[in-house]
Amino acid sequence: MATIDTIAGVLESNLDIDPATVTPEATFESLGIDSLDMVELICDLEEACEVDFGEPEGLVTVGDLVAYIDSL
Repeated sequence: MATIDTIAGVLESNLDIDPATVTPEATFESLGIDSLDMVELICDLEEACEVDFGEPEGLVTVGDLVAYIDSL
């Protein structure tokens, strides 16, 4: 499964965000994801992707998050 599909699935199940709106260009702000949602998203993605995020900074778009996960 592609990283973006995993992210879209987590966002759909946790925040009821339509997976069709989860594109590499979509910003977390445009998806209605606030800082608290982001913390929860990262925790869920650490589990789903079996990675340790550390302290990611500068993640503005879904594409930024995909690139960050894929680099781990």
